[in-house]
Amino acid sequence: MKKSPKGFIPVMLTPFLKDGTVDYDGLTILTEFYLSSGASGLFANCQSSEMFELTDQERLDITRHVVKVANGAVPVVAAGTFSRDLSQQANFVKQIYDTGIEAVIIITGMLAKKDEPDDILNKNVFELINQTGAIPLGFYECPVPYKRVLTAEQLGEFVDTGRIIYHKDTCLDLNLVKAKLEATKGHSFGLYDAYMGHAVESLKAGSAGLSCIQGNYFPELVTWLCKNYNNSELTWEVDQVQQFFIDNMQIMHEEYPVVGKFFLQRRGLNISTFSRQGSNLISKKAKADMHKLQHDYNQIHQLLKFENKI
Repeated sequence: MKKSPKGFIPVMLTPFLKDGTVDYDGLTILTEFYLSSGASGLFANCQSSEMFELTDQERLDITRHVVKVANGAVPVVAAGTFSRDLSQQANFVKQIYDTGIEAVIIITGMLAKKDEPDDILNKNVFELINQTGAIPLGFYECPVPYKRVLTAEQLGEFVDTGRIIYHKDTCLDLNLVKAKLEATKGHSFGLYDAYMGHAVESLKAGSAGLSCIQGNYFPELVTWLCKNYNNSELTWEVDQVQQFFIDNMQIMHEEYPVVGKFFLQRRGLNISTFSRQGSNLISKKAKADMHKLQHDYNQIHQLLKFENKI
């Protein structure tokens, strides 16, 4: 993700029709929404995309569609490891790379089982690198099937191969983020932080940008923060935006991704709230929370003098 030194990379939702099939018209609308909001890249086929509920063909088709709609405006990455078998992983890495993406993202929890030591993960990462030619790769510390957080030493060793250009960090630990940045210094590589609780400090420490589910509610606000986090003339406004994300973080995680799709409906996007991850019902509390979230955002919106309220 080399086009923007500080940028927002949305973890893309997958719109579905009411019968549960992929809504490609809705995916076009969503992709264009991210782009118009200033995204500097796109992470297709990720956890927010409900990637574990998709078939291999759907993963390929969705990613190919996003690449087509983006049309070179920004780079696209996509996850590519869904089997425990390394040869199968390598084969799918090659298939999804052929959709036109910039890098294939390795799910750390798929390279070693939860009870296996780091030595196993390291061995499997290097073997996958060896089996995938010159394809650029990245990492995602996805919470499914379990969250496997890389150490700074591990990430540094992997980046030293010259094949790793991207990392979506979910450690939630600013000191560890700083250690990872130090361990990967000097490489053509970007660490994108998923945790909005320390977004400003992470950007100041050297993170390449942000890649968070909050961007599926307010992508333009995350983009604004990436651009202005260190603007001495907007220190108060930056503090207000950071606090807005801290105050509203929990309600944006509850009943996600259904509630995220519901909120985007309120923003005027013609997509359904259907999810393959279980219940599609939205509780009264979640709807009330979304109403409050919209009210709070409109106040931030006015503060930053954005053109239109939602």
